[in-house]
Amino acid sequence: MRLIVTGKQGQVVSSLLERGPAASVEVIALGRPELDLADAASVRSAIAAAAPDAIVSAAAYTAVDKAECEPDLAFAVNETGAGAVAEAAGALGVPVIHLSTDYVFAGDKADPYVETDPTGPVSVYGASKLAGEKKVAAATDNHAILRTAWVYSPFGANFLKTMLRLGESRDVLRVVADQRGTPTSALDIADAVIAVARRLKADPDPALRGVFHLTGGGEGTWADFADAIFGGLKEKTGREVKVERITTADYPTPARRPANSRLSTKKLQSSYGIVLADWDASTRGVVDRLLAAGPAT
Repeated sequence: MRLIVTGKQGQVVSSLLERGPAASVEVIALGRPELDLADAASVRSAIAAAAPDAIVSAAAYTAVDKAECEPDLAFAVNETGAGAVAEAAGALGVPVIHLSTDYVFAGDKADPYVETDPTGPVSVYGASKLAGEKKVAAATDNHAILRTAWVYSPFGANFLKTMLRLGESRDVLRVVADQRGTPTSALDIADAVIAVARRLKADPDPALRGVFHLTGGGEGTWADFADAIFGGLKEKTGREVKVERITTADYPTPARRPANSRLSTKKLQSSYGIVLADWDASTRGVVDRLLAAGPAT
């Protein structure tokens, strides 16, 4: 199977490039200059030339706080760009898997969100991603929109790598403890995306299309996530870093974050039989890998 993924340096892109060969999947990453999400013509031509069996729409504007002062750019990439990718998929008659986010919800629900819950983003980033979901759904019925959350990996910039880097020189770190969600490994996301792509290519069942939630198992706060990271650090190196738990109000940011980012993954399990590992186990695996590779960068 030939899988085209938009973007060249993102966490999921890098994870797909790593995981693809073992799954007998040819993964081709397309990005600028040949594919520019702001240029629909380049999107169509680049994707058509690659002759994919399925497309993963992974490239996105992800600077959550910066989006508050760059809304036009955020929407150009996350809405217009995503729609162009889905239109290209529809023109070729191949499925598109679009990656979205927990930030499409307001975060004020007491329980984990299900796919049919009303959306209500509280940030420009969340609003742009929700607009992208709508563009994808309107462009082609042959789509699976996968909402995920709190993504980390051995690649790129993310919370886990930041904690390890800061933990090299600080003994105490203040981390928010009143936002709940599920850290999700991009490596686990990549494995799930490949499985979803295979099913979409082989099976026209409408139940495999639509919106699904894809996160690791379990839940926790950002402070819990940091504790797990530093637990792995202490086990491997003996270095101890303490986490001071703070509130969102203690750490103001330009963009609001949902207090509840928990996503129910029961629909994905029912439709695809996909269940990701618990977040703490996947976290430990990435921490071990990064420590074995050397100092954090």
